[in-house]
Amino acid sequence: MDEVRCDVLVIGAGPAGSACAMTLAARGCAVVMVDQHTFPRDKVCGDALIPDAIQALRRLGVLEQVLAEAWKPQQVRCIAPSGRSVDFGATLAVLPRRRLDLLLVEAAINRGARFLSGLRFVQPVEAAAVGGRVVGADFQPSDQRNAHLHPVERVRARHTVLATGASTASLLAAGMATRREASAMAARLYVQWDSRRNDHDTASQGGALQVIWNKGLSPGYGWIFPGPRGVYNLGVGTFQSQPNADPKARNLREMFTGFVAGNAVAHRLLQEGSVLGRLKGAPLRSTLGGARWWRPGMLVCGEAAGSTYDFTGEGIGKALETGMLAAEAIVAGMSRQGAGEDPGPAYAASLEGLQTRFELYQRGNLINRSPWIAEVLVGLARASPRLRTRMGLLLEEKITPDALLSAMGLLRMMCARNLQG
Repeated sequence: MDEVRCDVLVIGAGPAGSACAMTLAARGCAVVMVDQHTFPRDKVCGDALIPDAIQALRRLGVLEQVLAEAWKPQQVRCIAPSGRSVDFGATLAVLPRRRLDLLLVEAAINRGARFLSGLRFVQPVEAAAVGGRVVGADFQPSDQRNAHLHPVERVRARHTVLATGASTASLLAAGMATRREASAMAARLYVQWDSRRNDHDTASQGGALQVIWNKGLSPGYGWIFPGPRGVYNLGVGTFQSQPNADPKARNLREMFTGFVAGNAVAHRLLQEGSVLGRLKGAPLRSTLGGARWWRPGMLVCGEAAGSTYDFTGEGIGKALETGMLAAEAIVAGMSRQGAGEDPGPAYAASLEGLQTRFELYQRGNLINRSPWIAEVLVGLARASPRLRTRMGLLLEEKITPDALLSAMGLLRMMCARNLQG
């Protein structure tokens, strides 16, 4: 058995894992980051970087590099079931995850982290002498055809961070899963629009990020996000319709087909553009639920910890943030009491500080379950600059969904809906 030793082992090289690794490496820790994939690799996502992700990338010192390659729309367009829409301004960027995640991995390596790719997490290594504390992990080659040619790789570490995304298998192997089912499901397709036609903005109706609600997408929404070099990200997402419902009960392919048929922009892009690859789906974990956040020697961050918001489905910014929080807790713990204090309680406290906001976004999922609310909200916002400003503030997390969906606000919307017949 090959064995590697380090201060911190980070399992998973997505945004959360890379943010954690680069933060630790910059603070002088010996970090090994392991992922089952060889980068660049594909990742199902809307690819949109909203203000919280942009702020996190700025904190990590990689924003300038990301923005140099990203498409930078200036507006979000919310489209109601009737087709009526309203725009509001925001600080945004779009960069495919295949490229974004590679930039983050390279940043972690440049800061001193060691990266091992093509290795699948098998199980944690536990020290029986200290009550089963995690002291590393075992890995096997991801390509099972060659597994017999390689020994198991073991990485021993003072601290281990699990950042394996929505993978239930990894959470179960680590003994950290509290729920097997995903919180949501999403699917997306890339379409290339011929830039020589000089109507990139025409195809996307101004280059805005478009979010679309209708009954056929409930409890979710569709999106059309323009990206670099005329590549569009078209997708649909569905959340739990009830507290214990399984979002996989919705057929994503049928949802996507209905979405394209009912949206003129999506239909035009697919009819006149060049489809790149195939429709791909993936599970999501949200609301900071579905997993234990820590056990002795191990922290869980990113989507593995449920860092995706309900209602919006946004997860990149919060994944980056939880990765940084895990790193900060580890550094703080290592600086105390000589040999190091377990960072688990401090890390859990930092996530508890975020939990109220996640719960409010879960309540905001009411719009996805009841598209008529989007209809009324869009109608009111078209006539109210103040409401459009508040929609922008929501995206910037300066207010929470309850500010738009309070009981009194919903009552006013329902009255307006009744008056509209």
